[in-house]
Amino acid sequence: MLLLNSTGSEGLLGNSSDPGLGNVEQVLVPILDVLILVLGVGGHTMVMMILCRRQRSGRRHIGQSPQRSMTGAGTDILLLALSAADLLLLSMLPFHTVAIALQRWPFGDFMCRLVSFLGSACSSASAFTLAMLAASRYLTVVRPARAFSLLSSRCVSIAAVLLWVPACCLATPQLVFRFVGTPLRTPSLACFTFLFHRDQLIYGLFHFLVAFLLPLVTIAVAYGGIYMFLWGRQQTSSASQVERYQSKVTKTSAMLVLAFTLCWLPSYGLTLALLADESSGATGASPRYGPFNVFARLMATSSTVMNPILYVLMSQKFRQDLLRLFKRRGQGASEAIAMAAA
Repeated sequence: MLLLNSTGSEGLLGNSSDPGLGNVEQVLVPILDVLILVLGVGGHTMVMMILCRRQRSGRRHIGQSPQRSMTGAGTDILLLALSAADLLLLSMLPFHTVAIALQRWPFGDFMCRLVSFLGSACSSASAFTLAMLAASRYLTVVRPARAFSLLSSRCVSIAAVLLWVPACCLATPQLVFRFVGTPLRTPSLACFTFLFHRDQLIYGLFHFLVAFLLPLVTIAVAYGGIYMFLWGRQQTSSASQVERYQSKVTKTSAMLVLAFTLCWLPSYGLTLALLADESSGATGASPRYGPFNVFARLMATSSTVMNPILYVLMSQKFRQDLLRLFKRRGQGASEAIAMAAA
C-alpha cells in the first residue's frame, strides 16, 4: 500500500501475498499509526497556534525592520499551509489503518475515491508549498528588493491557496477512476487506482514528474543559488545580523525539504517499481516488494510528524515560542483550578 499517495498498482489495503507479513502488518501498523496520529495532530496543532500568535503579534510590532518582518511573515504563512496540509493528510490515516487491520476495505466505493483524492491532493500540495518556500527564500536572500514587492502577506497567502488548484487537478483521476475490487491473491475487497496497467503507468509517471521531481528540481536550484550567494558574501565581507538570520531560516527550510524528500522517496520509488512490473497487474502486488512496501508506507506516514520536530530542533525562536505557549497554558490551568477551588 502506498499510503495517501497511491498512484501505482496496489490498492488501499495494505495486505501482502505473504501471510506472515500480513499478520505482522495487522498488529504493527495500527500501533505505529496511532503513535503517528497522536504525535502529528498534537505537534501540528501547537505549530499552528504558535504561527498564528506570531502573525497577530507581528501586526502589532512596529520596531522590527521591514525586510525581516516580510521574511518572517511569508515563511510563517507557508509553514501554516504545510501544517494544514499535514493535518488533512493525517485525517485520512484512520481509514488506512482500519483497512490494514481488517485486511479489506470496509468503507465503500465513495470513501475509496474521496480518501484517495484527498491523500494525493495533500501530498502534492505539500510538495508545491515546499517548492514555493524555497523560491521565496531565494528571492528574500538573493533578490531582497524584488522579494519586498512580491512576498507581501497577502500575495503569499493567495499563492498558498492557489497551489491547491494544480494539486486537486492532479488528484482528480483518483476521484474519477478509483474503484473497490477483489485482488487476485485474496478474496478481500481493496481500493484500487485503475483497471488497466497502461492507465496506471501514464498517471503514475505524470504524478511522479509533477508532484515530486519538478518540485525537487525547483527546490535544488533555489537552495543551490542561495548557498552560492551566501558563500560569495562570506568571502567578501562579514555577515550582518540580517544575513545571519536569513542563513538560519534557510537552513531550517532546507531541512524541511530534505525530510520530505527522504520520507516520500521510498514510496515514489516503490510506485515506479510497481508500474514497471506488469506482473503486479491491477489487482495485487508482487510478493518481493512486501517488506519494502511496509517500510515505504511507514516513511510516508512519518513525513507528517517530521516538520514539528524539525521546527523544535532547528529554530531557537520556535523553542522560545513553544516554552511561552506552555507557560501561558500552565498559568491558565492554574487560574482555572484556583477559581474552581474558590
